[in-house]
Amino acid sequence: MDWSSLSCSACVLIILFLPLGASDDRLVPGKPLSPGTTIVSDGGDFALGFFSSGSMPSNLYLSIWYNGIPELTMVWVANRETPVTNSTSSASTLSLTSTSNLVLSDGADSHVVWTTDVASSSSSSPVAVLLNTGNLVIQSPNGSRVWQSFDHPTDTFLPGMKMRIRYRTRAGERLVSWKDARDPSPGSFSYGCDPATSIQMFLWDGSRPVYRSTPWTGYQVKSEGEFLITNTSAIIISLAFVTNDEESYTMFSVSDGAWHTRFVLTFSGKLQFQSWNSSSSTWVVFGQWPRHKCNHYGYCGTHGYCDETMLPVPTCKCLDGFEPTSTEEWNNSEFSKGCRRKEALRCGDGFFALPGMKPLDRFVVVGNTSSKECATACGRNCSCMAYAYTNLSRSIANGDMTRCLVWVRELVDTGKLGTSTDSDTLYL
Repeated sequence: MDWSSLSCSACVLIILFLPLGASDDRLVPGKPLSPGTTIVSDGGDFALGFFSSGSMPSNLYLSIWYNGIPELTMVWVANRETPVTNSTSSASTLSLTSTSNLVLSDGADSHVVWTTDVASSSSSSPVAVLLNTGNLVIQSPNGSRVWQSFDHPTDTFLPGMKMRIRYRTRAGERLVSWKDARDPSPGSFSYGCDPATSIQMFLWDGSRPVYRSTPWTGYQVKSEGEFLITNTSAIIISLAFVTNDEESYTMFSVSDGAWHTRFVLTFSGKLQFQSWNSSSSTWVVFGQWPRHKCNHYGYCGTHGYCDETMLPVPTCKCLDGFEPTSTEEWNNSEFSKGCRRKEALRCGDGFFALPGMKPLDRFVVVGNTSSKECATACGRNCSCMAYAYTNLSRSIANGDMTRCLVWVRELVDTGKLGTSTDSDTLYL
């Protein structure tokens, strides 16, 4: 990701049902949680309880939020599609069963609205604990975790969480936006790993891609940015990418003593990196994606690219050897028709190097090759449009230390990134 320093922004949540009391950091069988009580993590950073959205005061949601900051901000909602009823006659409850399951029951008729659905043998002493990371975990008597909320994210990505993709099923976690500022039910936007390749991230509106990250460049852990928050302190963000035989995942961490920090997918379709500023009582937005119109997926059309080095306003350009399909529309900032070749491609033509580029989408990965073999793999296929080759600092799978990407379809969604560490040389 390319990080940008942006103006401060607050994520406003109107809460009409506030907790009245607090308990410790855990839930045990026989002692359910009901509206008006909370569980607070041992370090005091997070709380679990019920809240009511401003749109429907009678609807209650089980949620985890930041504890101790004035702007009540949710990081996880269990029953976002099926709220329980705020009833004065019979209270809704969250209970932990002896089979190590959390069960949320509606107070109106006691039917089960949400459950963790853990397949576990009966135990006399399971416990559900809210950790100071914001992770709600169910633990067996021997301390092993049988379920955790970090494996079921809603709209927020916290330090220590994993955004993963499983190779066998091509399934993984996604952030899903709220419907609007007051309604936690699932919105139309989602963010997660690309199920086709597993080495890049997508932001979707329904099934339509809105934004695409650069493909993984081979790092295991890297410092992604240092953001000055006062004259004497800063937040340092580190990203990690891990692969094994079954899955790959990305996660992030922040420096010790940093403010409350998170990625959140807003209801308006923006992925934001935010930190809480206790001095100004606002969420500071240090990064946002997409950053601008030109950065949206495929904004410059096929064979066009967004030149992000053109400041202050990035603009669309045609790849070398191409020209606007419609010059009139292009000059009027209408780029959807993209670009076309000036001359027909002939099999056996050489390659032109374009350094500092964001690798295109719709690539084919050719593993365990040299730079020369990568060029040959593209050159001998008359349908191949471009290739990119990288020596990786960590293998993707099976000990392979290289990444050869080839494109045999129309070229879409690239950009000129300049000297960014996420950039690559595209051979066109």
